[in-house]
Amino acid sequence: MSSIDAEALYRRVLEQIRAAYGDTLSGAHGAVLAGIHSGGAWLAQRLARDLNADSFGVINVALHRDDYAKKGLHAQASPTALPFDVNKRRIVLVDDVLYTGRTVRAALNELYDFGRPASVELAVLADRGGRELPVAARFVGGVVDLPADATLVLARGNTDGAERFIFHTEASAD
Repeated sequence: MSSIDAEALYRRVLEQIRAAYGDTLSGAHGAVLAGIHSGGAWLAQRLARDLNADSFGVINVALHRDDYAKKGLHAQASPTALPFDVNKRRIVLVDDVLYTGRTVRAALNELYDFGRPASVELAVLADRGGRELPVAARFVGGVVDLPADATLVLARGNTDGAERFIFHTEASAD
């Protein structure tokens, strides 16, 4: 498989969100960012910085996953932290990879435990197809074609003092 340029995908998502919301995500009635732990949270943190957002939230989907009984809680996952009122807010839900849609479903369930947003729009770096649920992203870095048994994993690194995102592919453990 050829290399996937996660940084180029990030720039595309950033520009799409900027085109929709302007250079700043802030204010009591503006859109807010909420990233799905862990890759989506990393992306939301960086998007918040690049879009001059007041803050961003992190959503832990572990308790709403349909495979919770099999996988349990991830040892390093922290609880959901939303430093804004969810009610009547426009929320940009951020994740690294959209595949079956099951993680997004779990994130929506967790988000609605905190209130009822005015709207939720999905932003992802990579859409790899394979949907099992009717989920689509508004903001997409790119479409990635992978075998069904491969997993796309986002990693963070620092080069020259600047944070960089890198995608790896791994054989699925399931």
